[in-house]
Amino acid sequence: MNSGNQKDINLLRDYSTIFTRSEALSILKGDFKSIDLKINRHHKKIPNSALNSYSSFLKHSYKVLEKHYQNEYVLKNSFLTNWLIKELGKSDSIIFNEFRIGRSVSDLAMFNGVSKAFEIKTEFDSDQRLKVQIENYKEVFNETYLIIPKSKLSSYRKYSKKVGIILFDFQSKDKFEFFNKAEYRENLKPAILMQILNTEEYKRIVKNYYGDLPKMNSFNQYKVCFKLIKSIPIVRLNEMYLEEIKRRKLDQILSAHTYKELNQICLALKLKKKEKKNLIENLKQPIQI
Repeated sequence: MNSGNQKDINLLRDYSTIFTRSEALSILKGDFKSIDLKINRHHKKIPNSALNSYSSFLKHSYKVLEKHYQNEYVLKNSFLTNWLIKELGKSDSIIFNEFRIGRSVSDLAMFNGVSKAFEIKTEFDSDQRLKVQIENYKEVFNETYLIIPKSKLSSYRKYSKKVGIILFDFQSKDKFEFFNKAEYRENLKPAILMQILNTEEYKRIVKNYYGDLPKMNSFNQYKVCFKLIKSIPIVRLNEMYLEEIKRRKLDQILSAHTYKELNQICLALKLKKKEKKNLIENLKQPIQI
């Protein structure tokens, strides 16, 4: 992560707070007080072209961050826009932001015919918990990927036998490139899978595999279904698990072109098309300070 000149660090940090859940929720309500404060604070450093509307200011802010301050939001958003959306266009994939597995949370998760976990590490992140995270991901994902700065490859290369590694370099035209592909695994842990699936999902798996649901009640249904799911062959269980996750059918509104700067925040907030449209319409308002 390049923080740019030290004198601009406060501007960069202010710009980075624009792309947060709380700020997006404020914009949805038409509340621009926080953004107005940032504009006033750094007015002399902002080009006039970026002050025509909140939309133009947001796009300007994102470009500055992308060039000088690649924080987690910029990395996630760029990866979504420049990599995952290409896969979405070729399949019936579904993407989740911060997918929880036990005590670990993958930065991004993608499900199509294969389940994939993506863990993003910036230049300032450590690998202190990474070994545990990788082991957790491997319990429910077919493939696990680590997304790291190209400059940090030597620090993470030791993990390449366990996971796939994708390098990022914002000075490069393509930004992201494979170092090595992930090993495909079908080693689902039913106990972890039961934590991910909701009641209707795990009951549907049991019914679809065995043809009917056994007698159960709200007190013992988890125990009964868990016992039956443990007996399903792993290959078939993997298929049924993927089918259930994909049934959640999130309203995927990611775009590689129009307001691509908002992809990650829309995913994080699980915005529907109408909500994203409202967000964009609000951003088109002229700046009046």
